[in-house]
Amino acid sequence: MAKKVVATLKTGKGKEYSKVITMVRSEKTGAYTFKEAIAHNDHVKDALAEIKKV
Repeated sequence: MAKKVVATLKTGKGKEYSKVITMVRSEKTGAYTFKEAIAHNDHVKDALAEIKKV
């Protein structure tokens, strides 16, 4: 199943987008959580900045 998803993203318009994953540490527990977003390749830095704000 995963191969189909990867193959779909590599053809056509899927190449223009990237999955942005950042690791954020919780202030309460100290545990790490992961924040994910899908952003256009031209706006990856903006997506990272937006994730860090939250």
